Amino acid sequence: MFATPASAQTTGAATGAGPDGFLSLLVNFGPLLLVFVAFYFMILRPQQLRARNQAAAINAVKKGDSVVTAGGIVGKVTKVEDRFVEVEIAPTTRIRVVKATLAEVTPLGSKPAND
Repeated sequence: MFATPASAQTTGAATGAGPDGFLSLLVNFGPLLLVFVAFYFMILRPQQLRARNQAAAINAVKKGDSVVTAGGIVGKVTKVEDRFVEVEIAPTTRIRVVKATLAEVTPLGSKPAND
């Protein structure tokens, strides 16, 4: 009712009708698409790789490995079960922890980073 004939004619081009509409749509959303692709390759993919490596290290834990739990407890593995690991945190003190709570696994015989 309040639209003039001139503005009514321009609304067809703004909606993306025709071949020029697709090109303008691509120009407008292209940078946004590139940001999502960069986000995937710079953040999501490395995070998935780290999670996969950590899960493999936890599943491969064996007797004698040094471990750090998510709670910050450091110790040496003395017994491995399906869901639990027995960790020696002092010469006569052993605790059972859930395997999923292991944050870091250092294999037997590896040197610390500062040596």
